Amino acid sequence: MTGPLALVGGDEFAPGCDFDAELIASVGAEEVVLLPTGSAYENPGKVADVARAWFSALGVGVNLVPVYTRPDALVAEHVAAIVSARLIYLTGTSPMHMRSVLKDTPVLDAICATWRGGAALAGSGAGADVLCDPMVDTRGGAFTVGLGVIPRLAVIARSNLWSPDKVHRTVAMVPSDVVLVELPERTALVLEDGAWRSAGVGSPVVHRLGAPATLADLPLSAAD
Repeated sequence: MTGPLALVGGDEFAPGCDFDAELIASVGAEEVVLLPTGSAYENPGKVADVARAWFSALGVGVNLVPVYTRPDALVAEHVAAIVSARLIYLTGTSPMHMRSVLKDTPVLDAICATWRGGAALAGSGAGADVLCDPMVDTRGGAFTVGLGVIPRLAVIARSNLWSPDKVHRTVAMVPSDVVLVELPERTALVLEDGAWRSAGVGSPVVHRLGAPATLADLPLSAAD
């Protein structure tokens, strides 16, 4: 049974991200397995420290899995940590780096299998972007290949930091079979029990076929 999935707009592990406590409770997690892969070149240790403080206040620990390069994604110890997880969190600011590290690796296989086995999976910032397919290339707002955990869905993470013109260009380029969501910081799309809902401090904005849409228009899974 597939577990809950959360796509977070960024600025994670901060007040307003109440969905983290909900994810922990929903799967009975006692520890969060953290992969700050998308921040490999931007002090991932600091990300881990913030996560430890945040999750400690929620009553759980953090297991940092240091997958920063492609060889890291082949390490059996890292795979084992993921396989035993109840809540996996992918974070960072570079979806392109995260894709290059994780695509077609044992670590990604373990993430998908563990989620499909009932664990919760969360991606924030680059982590939310890369779990989709297509994913948004944050450098210019165009679309490129993501990891495909959720196909036919794309998100603009940290959309509150984008200019209206950049958002407009991305909306204009979205493929006809893809739903695009503007996802502000500290805001999540949560897929659980066969339905999407929003959580956190902001409000997602959904686009389909160039027109406003709703969460009911989002694809439900890779098999949907």
